[in-house]
Parts: sequence; C-alpha cells; structure tokens
Amino acid sequence: MQTLIPFTAEICSAFVAKREGETKIGQTLHCYDGQTPLTQALSQAKDKGVKFAIIGIGEDIGPRANLGRGGAIDAFDAAMAQFCNFQSNQFLDGNCCLVLGQVITDDLQLPGTASAAQLRANVEQLDERVIAIASDIISAGLEPIVIGGGHNNAYGLLMAAKTTLKRPIAAVNLDPHSDFRPREGRHSGNGFSYAAASGALGYYHVLGMHELKNSQQTLDQLMAFGGKWHTFQSLWVRQELELKQAVSDIVVDLNASGLPVAIELDLDAIINMPSSASTSAGVPLIDALYYVNQVARQTHACYLHLAEGAPSCHTAGVEAGRRETGQSISELIYSYIQGRITQHPLG
Repeated sequence: MQTLIPFTAEICSAFVAKREGETKIGQTLHCYDGQTPLTQALSQAKDKGVKFAIIGIGEDIGPRANLGRGGAIDAFDAAMAQFCNFQSNQFLDGNCCLVLGQVITDDLQLPGTASAAQLRANVEQLDERVIAIASDIISAGLEPIVIGGGHNNAYGLLMAAKTTLKRPIAAVNLDPHSDFRPREGRHSGNGFSYAAASGALGYYHVLGMHELKNSQQTLDQLMAFGGKWHTFQSLWVRQELELKQAVSDIVVDLNASGLPVAIELDLDAIINMPSSASTSAGVPLIDALYYVNQVARQTHACYLHLAEGAPSCHTAGVEAGRRETGQSISELIYSYIQGRITQHPLG
C-alpha cells in the first residue's frame, strides 16, 4: 500500500512566489517525484548532499483519541507555503533539504461520532506507517524533520530511530504536557510512556512542563522511569532559573547519556499558537527557537518533531492560522537546520 503523498516539483512550484533577482528555498530544495522507490530516492538525495528530509503527518486522530479536540491536520501545507518562500542565500541553501510529502492518513480519519477505542486502534495503524517511513529516512543517513499531526507520532519516530540506530533514544520535549499518561490505548498523551515501555526511550526530559496540566499518576510514572523536567512556572513565571542555563543543563545530560537525541516540540507550548490545546500562558516563540537551535547545535540530534499545529484553530480564522502556524514552523525548521549545520564539536 502506498503510504506517502509525494511533494512533487509541481506542487512545490505552486507554493513559490517567484521574484526577479531572488532565489527562494522552494527553487533550490529537492522534491520527491513519487515514482522512484522511496529508498532509492533517499539514497540519491544523500549522494547529492541532502542532509534533511521533511515530511508531514496531517491527522488529528491522536489528539481526539486522547479526548481532546481535533484540527492538527493542515500544518504541513501551511509550513511549506512559508518555508518555500524563504530566501536561498549564504545562510541557508535549500539544496540540503528534501521535502518528501505527507504520510497518508485520510483512510484513518474517523467522524466525530467515533469512539475512543476506534480512534486508538487507528492510531496504532498510523504508528506502523510512521515507523516505516521514518526508518527509511534514518537508514539513508538523513535527519527527519516531521511536521504536524498529534504528539502521538513521537512513539513511531522513537521506535524508528531505535530500530534503525540499534540504540535507545534520548528525547527532550518542550511541552506543557509530559505525554507520559498510562498505556490505555494509543493516543497523543502517551507516546513517550509507550516508547519507554518498548525500550525505545532511554532518557527523557520535559522542558516547560506546566505544573497543573499533568496528573499525579503521570508524574509518578515519569519519576519511576527516571524522567526529568523544568516546569513552565519555574522558568517563565517564578524565574528561578534562566532558560539559557536550563538548556545548558539539559544538553549536558543528553550528551552524558551517550544516546542519539530526539528534539520534540509541541506547538501547544508556544503562547497563543493555533494548536490542539492552545494556551494564553505559554513560551515565547523566540525561546522555542533558542531551545531547538541550541539542542540541535550541541547534541547528537537525529531528528526534529513539531507536533500539534492546527491552523484551523486560530481565533481569527483559518487564513490567519495558516500564516501564523506556517511562519512559526518555518522558523523552527530553520533554527534546527542552522543548529545542525553549525554544530559544536561534541565531547
């Protein structure tokens, strides 16, 4: 079964607003034609100097299976509309990027009347697709940049990385929720607890965890695993520690683990971001950019995952949501790529 909707050169071209004397990222990045076998296309891209493979997962069955609201289905297109129109220049040449397309999810989406059990069964099917595609990307020596869908997809990405790299993965997650809920069936709130139980998660740190948005049962499970956290209140409200120091401490722990690093970011964490569980008390986008850039720059990062973007949830309407979500995700993508390209020597 075909499980990927390719991002072809024709689709990419439709996103680009061409201007004489300028070269846009969309005019220099690599696209997937959908005809070449995926493993072959990835190998060819690697030979051409590509380092990053961008994919989208447009679904909201994970958040709905977690008894939350939907909407996390169209962040990929919103992001590509912005990212493709960045300038390709001395700071970033689009030749280092391959945009593959989106994981097929239409057949897994269910109506609003679907039960939690039905939704959770379909999340398990989605896991299989995410694992297969992400495994191919990582096996080719490229770093996935994954956009959209619920945070349930952290499980598939961690499983793919662990299976391919033959080691557990250390994850850091900027998120008000730890997503370490009980393993009651797959959904967006338990991707990391399932990954821990499977052996895919070797170390876990939550940055910006909200002190009142995680149950005591969840916190107890996270502590039993050995997980760590810095809370949103300790950093941005009480200001007991500066973000720079917190990120530095996290980097030390990630590198001490000796494991490949997954950089996770739930867009719910960012103030007023259109997302599945948007918040008016959140992290400034500039701080999220700093987090992504510094962890990418100073650790053995193997992928970036940007979850829960939901342009349709913007209070000013879908078009405003597409602009804000797309611009924010594009900036986060660039922060990751720039961090990886200018990586510090690691100890």
